Amino acid sequence: MLLTLREVLGEANSRGTEKLLAIMDRLRDPQRGCPWDLKQDFGSIAPHTLEEAYEVADAIERGDLPALRDELGDLLFQVAFHARLASEQSCLHFDDVVEAICDKLTRRHPHVFGDAVVTDAEEQTRVWERMKREERAARGEAGALADVPPRCRALTRAQKLGARAAAAGFDWPDAAGPRAKIDEELAELDRAMGSPDPGPREAELGDLLFSVVNLARHLDINPEMALRRANATGSRGAIAMLNASSPAWVRPQAAPPAARWTVCGRPQRLENP
Repeated sequence: MLLTLREVLGEANSRGTEKLLAIMDRLRDPQRGCPWDLKQDFGSIAPHTLEEAYEVADAIERGDLPALRDELGDLLFQVAFHARLASEQSCLHFDDVVEAICDKLTRRHPHVFGDAVVTDAEEQTRVWERMKREERAARGEAGALADVPPRCRALTRAQKLGARAAAAGFDWPDAAGPRAKIDEELAELDRAMGSPDPGPREAELGDLLFSVVNLARHLDINPEMALRRANATGSRGAIAMLNASSPAWVRPQAAPPAARWTVCGRPQRLENP
C-alpha cells in the first residue's frame, strides 16, 4: 500500500518556502508591489523560466555548487511566480503544485513507497514508462507521441520522439542503422544544395539533424548536452583566436597560420588563403 504524503514528508520545516511565497505575494500586491512583477503573465515569464533552467544546467556543467544554489533558487522562484499567477485566476496554488509532484513520485515508485519489487534501474525505467502510458491512456491521449511537447527545444523533442518511436518498436537494432541513415541524409542534402529553392535544403538538413539525434540516442548521449559542451568549447576557441590575433587583422583569415585556431579550441596550421 502506498504511503500518504504526510508519511513521506513527515513534519518538514516549511519556513523557507513560506518566506518565498510571502515575498511573491508582496511583489504581486496591487498597491505595494513591484511594477515589473505586476505587469507579467504566464507568457512573459515562460522565457525567464527556460533561461533559469539553462543556468542551472550551466552551473552543474561547471561544477560550481555555490552558483548552483543561487540558480536553483532562481528556478524555484519561477515555480512560485507561475503558481501565484495561477492562484490569482483561482486555478491552483503552490501547495497544489507540491501535492501533485509528491503524488506522482510516490505513485510511480511503488517499490519505494509500497510493496512492489523491481530488480534494477532498467526494470524501473520500463515500469516508469508503462505507468506513463497508462496515465496518458487514462487522460484520453492516444498514441505514443501524444504528450511530447511541441514547443520544447528541437533537439530535446527529436530525442523524445525517437525514444517513443523506439518504445513502440520502430527503431534500428543498433547504432549502425542511424549511422547509415546519416550518410543517406547527407547525400540527399548534397542534392538539395543544388536547388535555388531553400525549402528542400531546410527539409533535408532537418532530416539530417533528426538522424544525428537518433544516433546520439543509440550511443547513450544527450544531444542537447553534447551541443552545449561543443558550444562552450567553440566559444573558448574563438576567444583564444581573437586574443591571439592582432587588432589590426580585420578577418581571422588574415592572421598568420600560427595564430589560427579551430573552433574546438586547439591550434591548427593552415595554408594562407
